[in-house]
Amino acid sequence: MNPSQYCVVFLVLLAVASSTCEAVIPCEQAIGDVNPCVMYLIGPTGAKPPLECCDGVKALVAATPTPDDRRVACVCLKAFAQSIPINPQNAQDLPRNCNIHLSFEITPGFDCDR
Repeated sequence: MNPSQYCVVFLVLLAVASSTCEAVIPCEQAIGDVNPCVMYLIGPTGAKPPLECCDGVKALVAATPTPDDRRVACVCLKAFAQSIPINPQNAQDLPRNCNIHLSFEITPGFDCDR
């Protein structure tokens, strides 16, 4: 699996955390939420994400409370991440670096339909 696909998996997994909401998240919103993370995700290993990145990821987590929301965000972010040369280690470190606690590990094989 190439680094872009690894990032997609990471971004999808971020969307799995839940909150409360009923509407399906627009693709533009999901991409907009993680857009501040691009420079961090393509940067050198060990880089620290900017506050705007962490805030965006937290906003994405809050905006994807339902399975439908998470599925839509997953598909959108997969398409978005295909065009970015992601540093897989930075993608893996993002939850820790942003103090976001996930109940699962970020893995390259995440399925949007789970």
